[in-house]
Amino acid sequence: MENKTLLQKIEDKTAVIGVVGLGYVGLPLAVEKAKAGYRVIGFDVQQKRVDMVNQGINYIGDVVDEELVQIVREGRLSATTDYDYIKDVDAVAICVPTPLDKYQQPNTSYVEGSARSIAKRLHKGMLVVLESTTYPGTTEEVVQPILEETGLKVGKDFFLAYSPERVDPGNKVYNTKNTPKVVGGVTPECTKVAAALYRAVLEGEVHEVSSPRVAEMEKILENTFRHINIALANEMAILCNRMGIDIWEVIDAAKTKPYGFMAFYPGPGLGGHCIPIDPFYLTWKAREYKYHTRLIELAGEINNYMPEFVVERSMKILNRYGKALNGAKVLILGVAYKKDIDDLRDSPVLDIIQLMEKNGANLKINEPHVPTFTLNGKEYKSEELTPELVEQADLVLITTDHSVYDYQMIADKAKVIFDTRNALKDVKEIRADYEKL
Repeated sequence: MENKTLLQKIEDKTAVIGVVGLGYVGLPLAVEKAKAGYRVIGFDVQQKRVDMVNQGINYIGDVVDEELVQIVREGRLSATTDYDYIKDVDAVAICVPTPLDKYQQPNTSYVEGSARSIAKRLHKGMLVVLESTTYPGTTEEVVQPILEETGLKVGKDFFLAYSPERVDPGNKVYNTKNTPKVVGGVTPECTKVAAALYRAVLEGEVHEVSSPRVAEMEKILENTFRHINIALANEMAILCNRMGIDIWEVIDAAKTKPYGFMAFYPGPGLGGHCIPIDPFYLTWKAREYKYHTRLIELAGEINNYMPEFVVERSMKILNRYGKALNGAKVLILGVAYKKDIDDLRDSPVLDIIQLMEKNGANLKINEPHVPTFTLNGKEYKSEELTPELVEQADLVLITTDHSVYDYQMIADKAKVIFDTRNALKDVKEIRADYEKL
């Protein structure tokens, strides 16, 4: 394949870049590519997202509002629902969801749909990069055959690579631009071209690997590592509670060791699109090789149990005051799966809400970053967090440790607090009956 044209376009910033999927991964990536000087077209099936991008209205926390306004105004970023414009791009990244179905099996329909949309407009010299987290083999077993149905051949007529997204919503240090990037192409030339594009856009190191399968497995390893270690922290928290030991103090002591230990913390469960989901791509794929990933699945059992454990603990705390959870006034603070973001995807707090209501609790909910949300067809509104609201609760349950919370006020006004995040660690005086996870 003659690849000098594409490499030259990447070098002189004349390449037109497409990004399919303008969510938590796609929009920040599109913005960085536009900031680097490329003309970028974003593709999404949601008209609302497209309209917001074209109006310079930001809806993703990791994107700077002013930067989005500027690149849209300058014509470097536009969005559309019309996938015919893919024919005009030189390179395209696929950043669509890869959820699990109800049987905990990977749902690659969004990736397949995107690949088919690209295949209809695929042309010689185009670069296609899959960024969606998925099981090892997806790029070559799912995407490549769809693209090659056109008669064009990878490595000969077009380039194909995998480069896993690394997005940590709310991280104040690492973002799309400065986080190191892993790239693995189907052929060495595919790797070379894809890596050249990322090096032209990002500040972080671009690490080349020998194949898409290595890059796909690398991403799964990252999140499985966290999945398993969080499960260990959660299991230790359950045991420490029975033994009357403060797990948070234990972790603080353990992390004074300068080697051989990395601190992971317990919580009400796992949330977000990555850690609760990604390891199960591997457990599914492992069955093809007649291998049972026991450690991953056991970690999943522990982490999935945590919402139930939180509700059970809440029942025991209320019982000390002669109250049943049925009819108790419970104030839940925080629904997002981690602090200081508005992302409710797979948040364990959603499970806690359902379990609480199933057991008859009278819930009030405050989520400062999400005014309203819908769960199983029911709409929930974030209540204003006032001293009166805190005082009225039989139990204040801290499920997300947002920085905007006035923890001293909460500690002063609450009757009983169950803190699943160690959010009150810096509060000097706690007048409430206080328990930690």
